[in-house]
Amino acid sequence: MSKSEKKSTAENLTGKLNQRHLDRLAFVYVRQSSPQQVIEHKESTALQYALVQRATSLGWKADRVIVIDDDQGCSAQSSVGRVGFQRLLAEIGLDHAGIILGLEMSRLARSCKDWHHLLELCALFQTLLADQDGLYDPTNYNDRLLLGLKGAMSEAELHILHGRLRQGRWNKARRGELFNHPPIGYVRSPSGELILDPDEQVQSIVRLIFEKFDELKSLNGLLQYLTRNEIRIGIRPHYGLNRGNIEWRPPNRATLQGLLHHPVYAGAYRYGYRPVDPRAKIAGRPATGRKIRTAEDCEVLLKDRLPSYISWERYLDNQKRLEENRARASFVGASRQGCALLCGILTCGICGGRMSVVYLKKDGLFRYYCGRDYIDYGKKNCQSFTGNTLDRLVAEQVLEAIKPASLDLSLAACEHIEKEQGRILKDWHQRLERAEYEVSKASRYYHSVDPENRLVARELERKWEDKLAEQETIKEEYERFVSKEVDLFTEHDRNAIRELAANIPAVWDDPATSNKDRQEIVRILLKQVIAKVDNGTENLSVHLRWNGDVFTYHNIKRPVARYDQMEGYQELMNRIIELYDQGKTTESIATHINQEGWHPPKRAKKFSGGIIASILSRKRKISRRPKSSSKEALLGKNEWWLDDFARAMEIPKVTIYSWATKHGWIQFRQLGGKQGRIIVWADEKEMIRLNDLRAWLKTRSWSTDNPPSHLTSHRQKNKIKSSDNRNGQDHENTKKRQLGTHQDAR
Repeated sequence: MSKSEKKSTAENLTGKLNQRHLDRLAFVYVRQSSPQQVIEHKESTALQYALVQRATSLGWKADRVIVIDDDQGCSAQSSVGRVGFQRLLAEIGLDHAGIILGLEMSRLARSCKDWHHLLELCALFQTLLADQDGLYDPTNYNDRLLLGLKGAMSEAELHILHGRLRQGRWNKARRGELFNHPPIGYVRSPSGELILDPDEQVQSIVRLIFEKFDELKSLNGLLQYLTRNEIRIGIRPHYGLNRGNIEWRPPNRATLQGLLHHPVYAGAYRYGYRPVDPRAKIAGRPATGRKIRTAEDCEVLLKDRLPSYISWERYLDNQKRLEENRARASFVGASRQGCALLCGILTCGICGGRMSVVYLKKDGLFRYYCGRDYIDYGKKNCQSFTGNTLDRLVAEQVLEAIKPASLDLSLAACEHIEKEQGRILKDWHQRLERAEYEVSKASRYYHSVDPENRLVARELERKWEDKLAEQETIKEEYERFVSKEVDLFTEHDRNAIRELAANIPAVWDDPATSNKDRQEIVRILLKQVIAKVDNGTENLSVHLRWNGDVFTYHNIKRPVARYDQMEGYQELMNRIIELYDQGKTTESIATHINQEGWHPPKRAKKFSGGIIASILSRKRKISRRPKSSSKEALLGKNEWWLDDFARAMEIPKVTIYSWATKHGWIQFRQLGGKQGRIIVWADEKEMIRLNDLRAWLKTRSWSTDNPPSHLTSHRQKNKIKSSDNRNGQDHENTKKRQLGTHQDAR
């Protein structure tokens, strides 16, 4: 009798194994913790598959033994993602399993939670467990106690192994020697250190990215620049058939963002950048739950540990710029394409919050407003005002500040354009050089093969032809780029720039100068602009805080909507009434007022006769006009101008207009056709009727109820006076139309 048979007989004598177990299936669970163990530790895998013979020796037929090996290469620290273990639990719950066999109990689970869940199911459905040490019945107290100890030891062993590995990684990280995949622009040396990529073009592209970000100040601007100039980034893939070889890929936002945020480009080594938060993990997605830390918050940060592309101070400036470009209330934000100059740097002089901008439908008009109190507390906005006047002041001050440096700016512009052209052409030359090298290499491979070996020669010939085609394509793209995009910088261009520098306002107002460029110039010189409206008037106090903490103070006039907001409002009104009392017409008053330097609110650039008449009407001075006035002579007995009648009745003007023209409840006539001014006829009795009509409309139950006819039928005047013979026919036509409208209303 063999040793295994003797052991099986002893197990049967204990009474743990009986017929009800043999009537069900036997499951052999096979698992290795990692793909590397599956490939390299084949003996362990073989021992686990050999448990099939163990099951047959216990009395199960071979076709009644099922092997579950779906979890090969999976860790047992959790049941998440372990399809085989979940299938095993399902088979137990369906009462299909008579015994579960594993090489060790740690093969089944290294988590006490999962292990005791398995024990509970096995005890409930009377399923046996077996390993290389013996046979266990979860319903037996002693066996269950032993299985619980084995599960606890398996979990403790897992933490011990993890602790050893973690301590080893930690020690290596503290020395700055633990590296994962090298980032763009770096490669791993044979000794394991990170070094700069030996390819010159890869290095030059990385340096170009940092230089252009310093210039453009935004990630989106950098991406647009690289895409516009067809600049590609050299990337060495970490996986796949082309692993470690350079691939030239178009730029994207995620790649540029990772490159700008990585401190390795400043020569710093970091460890602990993305720790895992178990609370944020999602089942079935192993990469979830990672939290991003800044370089200063990482567990290990060693400066000047690696070769660098930029300095540490420059890296910190980039992080600050990226943070400020975020569209949040607490940040300045990136420069935008809108015409407002002060987005992000304009501060409310009342509450100290950052002011926002709203663009109006009319081109070039916008308003600055502070809505912090409205957003935070539901109160009214602090203040708002038209932004064009303030921007005009800021532009004048900025242009005046840079005027002494105009020559230096022109020289810097020339140097910048030449440098920009040189960088773009250098990239194209490197691409042409690389294409030529690839063609040369393919040619050498082809000529080195035996010509009679046509099986190899044909393939090498095809690759040579492909490289030649790629080289020709790059040449055509280069010629097309040079002809369309890159104009050689000549001496004539330099002279033109010097001439423009002498007239900076012309450059500022030139349509070719973008709004984003103007905003960047303002931000270079100004740190903050504080504006405050003085007591709701047209006076606007402005404090300019220049870089270097130098303050300048200004007071300007802002456009306002109402006359009472204007400075000298009472003086203006007195002057208009004075001229009116002298017997001057409204047109003559407007001429005098304009000559004296007064201006109306923002609705008009200068006073007109109509504006003066409107002011006099609001001041109730129209009744003082002499009878000799031409417009007053147009009125007959009991006739009113529409504005005067609305004020006399204390009814809104729009209501009177609707009653007359839409409903026909008031008798009226128009001068000069349909677009002429309206003259209302109403004697004392008519005014009483209209007051009663208004009172009835206020007390009606439904808006669709029609008023009584005696309130809507106007009285006929005996005679309509019209001293304007030129409009006699228009008056008769208007009267006929009014009578018809009245009959329709009735």
